[in-house]
Amino acid sequence: MLNFQIQSDSDVPASKQLFAQLQFAIASGQYPPAHRLPSTRQLAMITGLHRNTISKVYQQLEESGLVESVAGSGIYVKTHERENTLNSDSPVIASVNVIKESIDRALELGCTLAQFKDIVLEEIDWRISCCDRVIVTVPQRDISAGEIMQQELRDSLSIDIELIELEELPQILEKINFGTLVTNRYFIQEVLAIVPPNSFRVIPIDMYDYNKELEIIKTLPSQACLGIVSLSEGTLSIASSIVNSQRGDDLLVLTSAVSDRERLKAVIRAAHTLIAGFASYDLVKSEIIAMREDLIRIPDVIRTDSYIAEKSINLLKRELGLSNK
Repeated sequence: MLNFQIQSDSDVPASKQLFAQLQFAIASGQYPPAHRLPSTRQLAMITGLHRNTISKVYQQLEESGLVESVAGSGIYVKTHERENTLNSDSPVIASVNVIKESIDRALELGCTLAQFKDIVLEEIDWRISCCDRVIVTVPQRDISAGEIMQQELRDSLSIDIELIELEELPQILEKINFGTLVTNRYFIQEVLAIVPPNSFRVIPIDMYDYNKELEIIKTLPSQACLGIVSLSEGTLSIASSIVNSQRGDDLLVLTSAVSDRERLKAVIRAAHTLIAGFASYDLVKSEIIAMREDLIRIPDVIRTDSYIAEKSINLLKRELGLSNK
């Protein structure tokens, strides 16, 4: 679990540090849907921030569609109606109990068993139909994240995966009636605002939690230079905020998109340790080999395991009927 830390001497405002850490905890599934966030009092004790500052951060998260406030109860990670099966990794017996409870509730509301059966069969048929076309969608501003998701899902699921910019989605929806849309949890609110109900199945995925990499970062010596390389500009921004929140000015953090060759070379020259996304690792290693004669030292390169959390991959396989393949 992410250890919330605020660096008071950092150039990054404290509220932005906290927002980035909470956002990452939600997007990586460390705070899953329906999870209750710490109270402002608890978080104030952990971070040393004023409760008003924390309240403003929670308000920003709510405006982003990541959390919701329940009067008299607290702040919870938002559960979207169309997430359904991805919110639970329960065994079959628990699923049976949920179905029984749903039948009882439907009968209480005046639905007959025959009507309930028709509704369930229609829902199942719709979901099966949605499996025929799987699309990754993200905003154009972070299309590289979509490319990473597309590549990893192709490798993991062994099926055709399309990539469509979120801005182009309305035109696509005019031409086709159903399918499965996969997006990063960061963008779920934007996607749901576009997709009509009972058309496309919308499935948010959680990011890899990077716990292994965070533990390595904790052990880096003071004043070391850490390089972070990724295909995704959004990932670089989040990673930089998280590392700065954990180490502050004690660690110099340099980032580069793998497509920016000059920036990448500068990061390689300066970094003692370099963390590369799994999709950019080979390109980084190739660049280091090409630069070997000009380097004072060769940085240690750490390859991240993935971009998508393993739990999301496994649940997506179930959703698409691929768990036995």
